[in-house]
Amino acid sequence: MQFLPLQVFSNYVDAHIAMGRLSEEGIDCWLKDENMVTLDPLLTNAIGGIKLMVATDQFETAQTLLIAMESERRKRFTCPQCSSSYIQMVTTPRKLSNWLGTLVGFLLMVFPLAANKVWHCFNCNAEFKQPLEKEEA
Repeated sequence: MQFLPLQVFSNYVDAHIAMGRLSEEGIDCWLKDENMVTLDPLLTNAIGGIKLMVATDQFETAQTLLIAMESERRKRFTCPQCSSSYIQMVTTPRKLSNWLGTLVGFLLMVFPLAANKVWHCFNCNAEFKQPLEKEEA
């Protein structure tokens, strides 16, 4: 059976959630490079992340399911300022600690281990610590 990479993840939690949802739907899938990324997270970019591998004949079905899952997740969280669902967690360049970590990492030739992440709304460009979660009807 042939497998193709469907999506790439930077952490094993998100990868396992996606794999579990696809497995529930009867899709043959597995995670490639999960152990290496889990053991040494600094290798994530070098390895290319954790790859969700899906059987070739089920690729389109799996892709449709993942798009639906992402859409469902986005609808649950909104921007506190404009109520848009077009939000994502990003590393912010506006925090002084991120710039200092980059400078120290460059000078000492080490990787900064922590970066400040915030939620960013691509609709109104607001940055916030926590999005609003919609209550289920």
